[in-house]
Amino acid sequence: MIENIDTSLIDWSRAQFALTAMYHWIFVPLTLGLAIIIGIMETIYYRTNDEFWKSTAKFWMRLFGINFAIGVATGLILEFEFGTNWSNYSWFVGDIFGAPLAIEGILAFFMESTFIAVMFFGWNKVGKGFHLASTWLTGIGATLSAWWILVANAWMQYPVGMTFNPDTVRNEMTDFVAVATSPIAVDKFFHSVLSGWVLAAIFVVGVSCWYLLKDRNKKFALASIKIGAIMGLVSSVLLVVSGDNSGYQVGKKQPMKLAAIEGLYRGSKNAELTAVGVMNPSKKTFDDGIKPFLFKVEFPHLLSLLADHDFHSFVPGVQDIINGGYQQKDGTIALSATEKIKRGKLAIVSLSKYRKAKRENRLDDAQVAYKSLMQNMPYFGYGYIKDVHQLVPNVPLNFYAFRVMVTLGMYFILFFIVTLFLSCKNKLSGMKWMHWVAILTIPLGYIAGQAGWIVTETGRQPWTIQDMLPVGAAISKLNVSSVQTTFFIFLLFFTVMLIAGCTIMIKSIKKGPGIEN
Repeated sequence: MIENIDTSLIDWSRAQFALTAMYHWIFVPLTLGLAIIIGIMETIYYRTNDEFWKSTAKFWMRLFGINFAIGVATGLILEFEFGTNWSNYSWFVGDIFGAPLAIEGILAFFMESTFIAVMFFGWNKVGKGFHLASTWLTGIGATLSAWWILVANAWMQYPVGMTFNPDTVRNEMTDFVAVATSPIAVDKFFHSVLSGWVLAAIFVVGVSCWYLLKDRNKKFALASIKIGAIMGLVSSVLLVVSGDNSGYQVGKKQPMKLAAIEGLYRGSKNAELTAVGVMNPSKKTFDDGIKPFLFKVEFPHLLSLLADHDFHSFVPGVQDIINGGYQQKDGTIALSATEKIKRGKLAIVSLSKYRKAKRENRLDDAQVAYKSLMQNMPYFGYGYIKDVHQLVPNVPLNFYAFRVMVTLGMYFILFFIVTLFLSCKNKLSGMKWMHWVAILTIPLGYIAGQAGWIVTETGRQPWTIQDMLPVGAAISKLNVSSVQTTFFIFLLFFTVMLIAGCTIMIKSIKKGPGIEN
């Protein structure tokens, strides 16, 4: 592990990974959602034999294909960065983290790449039933890819199913089922996939409203809007349920993240949920004595309900988590950050003593060191923390990003209700203001998704793996200039791909589905 490293290397490595991840997530959610919408439309074609639905499905399929291709390119780069920029991380937990990614590549991505060819080029070469199955299997493959990638990410948030091997200095998987089905993974999967469905529904409704605004392809547009609005409304409501489950799991497994999301510096029973607030820019640390908010509106008891499904439970704040001494949900008393750092350093020293004793064949000394290591291993990562202030994520960033996500989520529910109502009442065609609302809602769907991932990833800082490995001990030993150079190369490359993808999709949209009004 790297103990002394230039902090600018950490910052640039994180920035490069964040850049790649954010560009990648521009394309993934639309792929996940459009796959379902296309499957629904082709199913209607299969059942009715109406060529209109075939043409409708083929139009949205073209946009799916453009988005899918660029998403694959950014995703491959993202996975390679684990080896290039985060080699210590890959060494330390590669046996565990690599398993779901390998399954994703071998099984899920193979399924996608196999059936996507039939989906695009098999209309006149295979039977309707086989083609329909290929379309759905492409969507299922994309969803399974998301499952295994999100399992890997969830393990970083809540590491389970492994044991540390001091002889290899690696964590080794002992329970694959625990890794694959952890509560964090399940909630993350449903929340992420449902957000993709919501984005695709917004996209379909927005693009279709553009056709209504231009007074063309009305039948196609109204049919697509109805399917998009129904799927969007159902997905948005389910997203609220999965979001509540995610909040509960975060409260149990990542209390510091929950405290950052809420701007909660001092915990309490009957904790209030902040609906709207303006954080005090003068507040820099948890112990500077400055009030965290200039203004806020709270809902009594709701944070306790979110965190523990109990109106009266205690929710720890940043200062409580750092100082320790409160009763945790498992009944134990929380250790202070200082004590965790002390035990983490003891674990690191014990590991060094164990390996030295083994090399010198001093088996009794090795056993003593091993026992000390295992006792303090839960705090191993804290041994690389030099200051307790490093354990506090960026509170304002998480506070505002979370509220952007939630506010937009509530807006989307209202948006789909209004859209579906107007569509069912046959009033949508002539309402140009609503057409503009739908078109302008498209970028809001992307903003909501990005805000969600900002909370997910920055809320667990400084950890690459929660409580186990901080970013400073996970990165590769590289020249800062190399990372800076590749950052700007990727920025240029991804931006060019984004512009190219958007340009091709806009041209395809302007060309239209080839269906008369």
